[in-house]
Formats: sequence, structure tokens, C-alpha cells
Amino acid sequence: MAHFIEHVMFKGTKKRKAYHILSRLEDVGGELNAYTTKEETCIYASFLKNDYDRTVELIRDIVFNSTFPEKELNREKEVIIDEINACQDNPAELIFDDFEELIFQDNPIGRNILGHPGTIRNFTKNHIHSFIRGNYHTNQMVFCSVGDIPTKRIKNLFERYFSDILSNTRQKSMIKFESYQPGKKTVRKNTFQSHCIIGNIAYNVKDQRRTGLYLLNNILGGQGLNSRLNLALREKNGYAYNVESNYSPYFDTGVLSIYFGTDKENINKSIRLACREFDRLKNKRLGILQMSRAKRQMIGQLARSAESNENVMLNMAKSYLIYDKVDSAEEVNRKIEAVTTSQLLDIANDILDTKMLSTLIFQ
Repeated sequence: MAHFIEHVMFKGTKKRKAYHILSRLEDVGGELNAYTTKEETCIYASFLKNDYDRTVELIRDIVFNSTFPEKELNREKEVIIDEINACQDNPAELIFDDFEELIFQDNPIGRNILGHPGTIRNFTKNHIHSFIRGNYHTNQMVFCSVGDIPTKRIKNLFERYFSDILSNTRQKSMIKFESYQPGKKTVRKNTFQSHCIIGNIAYNVKDQRRTGLYLLNNILGGQGLNSRLNLALREKNGYAYNVESNYSPYFDTGVLSIYFGTDKENINKSIRLACREFDRLKNKRLGILQMSRAKRQMIGQLARSAESNENVMLNMAKSYLIYDKVDSAEEVNRKIEAVTTSQLLDIANDILDTKMLSTLIFQ
């Protein structure tokens, strides 16, 4: 439902039709966009600073004045169903959703963001309004800006367009996930490759060990081509074109998983190589030079990502939403530098415990 609302917010307000919403920024070279995750919806824009006023007004109109016209709802349902079908055609993408359904079982955090065609077709305007009242709370909203705009002007514009919004604070609590059971599942697919995910539940967004887990994840299968999994599966053996690991922290839980795609005859050999890398991280403490390189790599990657104002804005907004603050680059670097080899070893043994790992294979 959150994903559906994200789509149809752009389909009409009390003062604009869908075309006028799309054209309001695009006519001046700007871009309006949105995304939905399992725990937040974000509407954002990139534009020239002279168009700041029109952008703030447009975002306010979309978020608080959308009318969800029936004709547009029906049309957008077919667009989303097409998006679902496109995902079904992409096993390398689909397997991540199916893996979280496997490990989180019937908890809401395990639900597929896109939904299912039958559910989508049954959504009505009443469902939308009910969901918004129950889940979009003003004390859980963040307005974030990055760019050459004076702070005083931002505050004045924000007060002009948002001061009349009535308070709607969250009352109910989340349904916490507390019943993880490791699982193994193989699904037959008509694909050329086999696809595999191996993982475990992990630390939530406020766990102090998360920085160490981010570092471990980067060593194991991060974006660097010298990650351990990439070296083992791709560079040394040629088993996989794409191999990666990912850490996704949520409000009360998290997921660490590795993914690779390989020829069907190499699937078991690839799993053994991946498990060998798990064992290395669990049993052998990193040397001083290895630890230093790993930290410098992660710090460098974060610095490069900060070259994009859009990335900075989205990261700042999420940080305020969760922690009510934003750490400077220096503070983030200090947290990375503070991780010890002993902590990394403990985290590896906690998260990569063989008895606690789940596996999903498309074969």
C-alpha cells in the first residue's frame, strides 16, 4: 500500500492534474522523484536554486493535497502490475524479496514492497485514506535540504507552506520480529543461471555494533573488486559475474546476506567457497595492515558518495528520521577507525554462525 500511494500521489491534487505535477519542475529542468522502502517513503527533487520556492510548494501540494482520482488509480494499478511482472522476469532482483519473505516468515517486515496483482487491483480510495491516517505521522516526517540556500530562507519557505498542517502523531508501536528460524529452500526456475542468497538476521539501526558490521560486509562482498567473495568466486575461479554482500538494518532487526549467480554445475562449489570465506573471517583475526586497508577503503567510498548532493540529502534525511541528528564525515570516520579486530571477529562469529544461516536458491 505504501508503494501504491507513492505512485498515485503524483496523479492529481486539489489544484493540479497529473500532467501539471510532472511539468511543474521538468519545465525548468528539475526532477521530481520518490521511492519506497520497507520502513519509509521519500519524495525528493533536484532543481536549480532559483526554483526552490516552486519546489517546496509542489512537494507540499503532493504530500498533503493529493486527491487520488479513481481513473488515475485504475491506470496506475496496471503500471505497478507491469513493474511486478518485470521483477518476476529478473531472478537476480526477485531473489532478494523472496529471501526476506523466507527469513521473516509472516512478519510485516518480510512483505514484498511491490505487492501482488490481486491485492493491488482491490485497493480503493478509502483504503488509501485509511492507510495514510494510520501510518503517515507528522512527528515522523523530515524535511531536508542540501544546496546553496540560506537557512533563513529555507525556514521562511517551510513555515509558509507547512505551518498550517495539523499535527498527527504516531500512537501505535511496530510489530517486532522476534521469531527467526533458519531455513533452506530451493525453487525451480526456467533460467540459464542458478541464483543463490545466503544470510542471517542482523543488527538493527540503533545497535552500536552496526558500524563494525558495515565494515565486515564491505570486506566480505562490498563494492570493491578486491572483496573476499569477488576474489574467491570471480577472480580466482571464474564462477560468478556478479557476487556481492549486503547489510540492511531495520528498526528492530536487520539482514546480512550474500548473493551470487552462477552456472548450475558450479552452484555447490560456489557455496563451499563462500562458506570458506565465512570461516576465514570467523577464525582468523585481521592483521594490522589488513584492518587499516579495510578502514581506508570504506572511508574513501563514503567520501566519494558525498560528491553527490542528492546522496547527501537522502542520507541526511534518513539520519534525522532515525537518530534525530546527522554525524559529520569526521564523526563517521572516527566510528570506523574505532572498530577493533576483536570486535570484527566477534561480529563475524555472531552473524556468520553456520547454524543460523538461511539459504535460498533459484535453480
